[in-house]
Amino acid sequence: MKIALIGYGKMGKEIEKIAVDRGHEIVLKIDITNPEDLTIRNLQKADVAIEFTIPTLAVNNYKLCFEAGIPVVSGTTGWLDRKPEVLENCEKLNGTFFYASNFSLGVNIFFSLNKKLAALMANFDEYKIEMTEIHHTHKLDAPSGTAITLAEGIIENIPSKTKWVNQETENAAEIGIISERIGEVPGTHIIKYDSEVDYIEITHCVKNRKGLAFGAVLAAEFSHGKKGVLTMNDLLNI
Repeated sequence: MKIALIGYGKMGKEIEKIAVDRGHEIVLKIDITNPEDLTIRNLQKADVAIEFTIPTLAVNNYKLCFEAGIPVVSGTTGWLDRKPEVLENCEKLNGTFFYASNFSLGVNIFFSLNKKLAALMANFDEYKIEMTEIHHTHKLDAPSGTAITLAEGIIENIPSKTKWVNQETENAAEIGIISERIGEVPGTHIIKYDSEVDYIEITHCVKNRKGLAFGAVLAAEFSHGKKGVLTMNDLLNI
């Protein structure tokens, strides 16, 4: 399979290693030194694109892939305010869009665990829900896309919770997400149900970028030959 890498930073280079090891060919690499090479003609040399850039560039990059007629795997976070626009554009152009807030296989299992725990805790109002997400200082968006997905999973399963906020909160209807940016931490998410007598806590910690890169390559393989909007639930059959 021929892959275009839109974004060739640390994650892009990790994806390249895994993709090549799995027998794929990287036919296009786009970074800050050659943005002019991101054209429909160049994209059409690839079977699929993997996009890890920044929120301000991501949406236009997705649209370009739809126009080129190749599937695109979205690894960028922080653009969700424009998600309806992206999905509409994908459908209009009969494109393929694989979206995930996190490509780690472990994180996606954690998403399911989070929903199940939330459902169990739905009737116990004495527990306050707290969430902390910790990432490296280079991460531009806050809260993380993963934290938003986790919060949405809780809201789906606890009727008394109606929204999340990116700060501590005493509002019983809100889930407070605390964002910390420390050193080179690749990603830690902590969900805590705290009461006067005890607390329950679940945590996922990323050790390095390999798991995210591996998941992105699996997503690219899964997207090849398919149409529409795809997610990690489709890939993992969760």
